[in-house]
Amino acid sequence: MRACVATTVHHPEDARIMHRQIRALLDAGHEVTYVAPFTYFNVTPAMGLGAVDVAYHASYGRARAALKRGVQDADLLIVHDHRLLRALPHRRPPVVWDVREQVSPARLARAGRRHRVVTTAVLPEATLVSPAPPPPGDTRVVHIGRLSAERGVTELIGLAERLVPHGIRLDLIGAAARDVRPLLRDAQRIGLLDWYGYVPNRHALRMAEGALAGLSLATGTVPTPPTKIMDYMGRGLPVITTSQGAALVEPAGCGLVVPLDVDAVLNAVLDLKEDPARRLELGALGHAEARLRHHWPDHAQQFVRRAESWAGLTAHALAV
Repeated sequence: MRACVATTVHHPEDARIMHRQIRALLDAGHEVTYVAPFTYFNVTPAMGLGAVDVAYHASYGRARAALKRGVQDADLLIVHDHRLLRALPHRRPPVVWDVREQVSPARLARAGRRHRVVTTAVLPEATLVSPAPPPPGDTRVVHIGRLSAERGVTELIGLAERLVPHGIRLDLIGAAARDVRPLLRDAQRIGLLDWYGYVPNRHALRMAEGALAGLSLATGTVPTPPTKIMDYMGRGLPVITTSQGAALVEPAGCGLVVPLDVDAVLNAVLDLKEDPARRLELGALGHAEARLRHHWPDHAQQFVRRAESWAGLTAHALAV
């Protein structure tokens, strides 16, 4: 099977796209052409991968031209941002739209009449679970993933300031929305925290190992439980999260659910710092749950089989 995978808005090293879906297809012996903004993010395509460079947030015309190159001789096209559905070339293989953002039922219905639509209900989010992560430490807490107002960046900075007298650092590993970058730079400049910017997921996971806890302070406007919680669980870290992550944390008993409030998060961190046995227990429970339910290699074969079945469709997608 020859598959084309395309995005104009995600980092080419995006964990779900590159390190789970594309890697699964390559490992299964399929050919993949990847349409992504390689130059914009200064990324060299992986070995064994066909690559088509496209501008970040490319215009419809440029996106269509890139897709036209990418789908030559392809049996399947998987797109990862909805704008590409309006830039599809007329001659193309069956199209799959992988949905992660919140989308109205009407838009899903319209897309579903023309293409295959994949949501996390069809293909669950997952992580790469470490076989034997180190135990949680007591000198730093971490946050993996995009930083924005709705993901609690103001509270994270406030927390970092409150943690300094207790000898605990905050590591932020992820790209940031434009409007919060000055706040993060200022906080780093005065020594409140360490902000590493975007780090490929496989490296970010290793950086997180051994932390006191993993933080997920998303507000109610974030539509789904953050994948970062699975990442923390897979690395044996206790989780401190808002109600947005309760559906993952509470059944496993692997962390603390707190209000989106600096005092509440601070108290949770300090409680864990003073209780090494509890840290170890929460981390172990999360790790066991992640290995049982959220380990990507256990889902990879299912994804490949679905992709092969989608490529076998006899009717091509209708013109948009």
